Amino acid sequence: MQVRIKILADNNSIDGLGKEHGLSIWIEADGKRILFDTGQSDLFLRNAKEMGVDLSEADLLVLSHGHYDHTGGVASFLSLSPHANVVCHPDVWLDRFSIHDGAVKPIGMPVSAREALKALPGGRLQYLMQPMMISNGIGLTGEIPRHTDFEDTGGPFYLAREKTQADLIHDDLALWVRMRKGLIVLVGCCHAGLINTLDHIQQTNPGERIHGVIGGFHLNAASDERMERTVSALKRYAPAFVAPCHCTGEHATEYLRRYLGSMVANCEGGKEFQFD
Repeated sequence: MQVRIKILADNNSIDGLGKEHGLSIWIEADGKRILFDTGQSDLFLRNAKEMGVDLSEADLLVLSHGHYDHTGGVASFLSLSPHANVVCHPDVWLDRFSIHDGAVKPIGMPVSAREALKALPGGRLQYLMQPMMISNGIGLTGEIPRHTDFEDTGGPFYLAREKTQADLIHDDLALWVRMRKGLIVLVGCCHAGLINTLDHIQQTNPGERIHGVIGGFHLNAASDERMERTVSALKRYAPAFVAPCHCTGEHATEYLRRYLGSMVANCEGGKEFQFD
């Protein structure tokens, strides 16, 4: 099976493409065309055009979770792709906040995205909480169990402005593509934890190895212990590559390069991955 993956939006980009704090990834595999997240604006549309991606041909939009920097372009996408279905966890609708030093920032799905999703005809919006197969070779994790003692959501996230309830971001999900060499894993922000995510995917696919991981690892505020134990776990998985971007953080990315060496691949807006 031939697999093509293109980074349409990221915090960084190659010359000539726009960038923003957000993530959007285009996937062509197993006869499917899938958009994984939409960034925080319509930037991914402009980058897609430059990269030769026709978003109107999409079969499916997958939302990794309900934060603004992954859902901001939903309305723009659906206006161009009138037949694409949408898959997400039901918690994407939650009101959400990030609170730093008393400053409250709403980070949930924007109003435009909510209205566009609500306007979808019946059957085009599908919720999932358990693992689900999109095709014979493509799957979604559903909710990811949290079992490691060194991973957390990666930030001060709450479901109310008053900090009365922490947001565990149960809607965080990942996508995987099965290839002969192993599984290619795509992650949005890994709020469930990168290692929790990989453990869950491997348990869902017994006997399969992790060949590569692409996306945001949300390690920008990770402790030294978390980084050390993440690197140790990745060495046990021994993927051919990991491609961190978006919310991974520059410090964490450099840490991964220092201890994983050539395993760490560049990843930014405009980057293309091809696998056979």
